[in-house]
Amino acid sequence: MENSKIRFIAYTGILLAVALVVQMGGFPQPITGPLVNAVLYLSALLVGSWSGVIIGIFTPLIAFMRGILPAPLAPMIPFIAIGNGVLVLVFFILMEKNKIIGIVVASVVKYLILSIAVRYVVSVPGKVAQMMGLPQLYTALIGGGIALLAYQTLQVIRPRLKKEGK
Repeated sequence: MENSKIRFIAYTGILLAVALVVQMGGFPQPITGPLVNAVLYLSALLVGSWSGVIIGIFTPLIAFMRGILPAPLAPMIPFIAIGNGVLVLVFFILMEKNKIIGIVVASVVKYLILSIAVRYVVSVPGKVAQMMGLPQLYTALIGGGIALLAYQTLQVIRPRLKKEGK
């Protein structure tokens, strides 16, 4: 197996594991949401778009199977997965031009996918529908900010580690 495939599998697995640890940490949604979104953005920055799409598909499925995602949200799983995947793809397309604009546009698109789904496609209780509205926009934007800070930190640390032979 060539190095790029090994790197893709290893980094994607590590980032998926980080997202799952965050989800299983028992944190409230205002903490979990931004951190999972940060992992999605970081996957695009560090590995590539398909890494983020894979992570974005698996996180709601595993969260539901583990009981982290409440049962009333089950009908939203496909839309959450699509929203996550589209968030990563839109960001990946725009990140070379401007990472901040990429985060804003990707966050708005994810918000629109989820809010349109609860309004016109899926029938969920009102409180669940509210969770799929503006809070999703906020968590995606905050997650993008966290990802940029983490990415900039990694860019500073990497050359030092290479220089030290680690």
